[in-house]
Amino acid sequence: QVRLVESGGGSVQAGGSLRLSCVASQYRYSPYCMAWFRQGPGKEREGVAGSYSDGTNTYGDSVKGRFTISLEGAKNTLTLQMNSLKPEDSAMYYCAANAGGSCSDRVFDGPFTYWGQGTQVTVSS
Repeated sequence: QVRLVESGGGSVQAGGSLRLSCVASQYRYSPYCMAWFRQGPGKEREGVAGSYSDGTNTYGDSVKGRFTISLEGAKNTLTLQMNSLKPEDSAMYYCAANAGGSCSDRVFDGPFTYWGQGTQVTVSS
């Protein structure tokens, strides 16, 4: 049974950094696509960053230049380095993975079959 477990969330002041990790257990697809999403209170879910197993990465417009996604295939770990955090980055962050195959042209449209439970990020001004 595939399981995604996120960690690394927390509280930080504006301008600070956090590093999120997502470990995918029993996830043995190749190729594959994984991504980070977030959802703030009263907001729709938003695609943050996506990564295809060939190393191709995609970013949402609001995080370009500040966030970096990386995929450690050997460890089945997806990380998200978040720098220059802003209060509007506050949200629950979720890791997602597809059931094999490449990322779609519109990466954040998925489909993503597997989801983690989320990790909370809070940025104070």
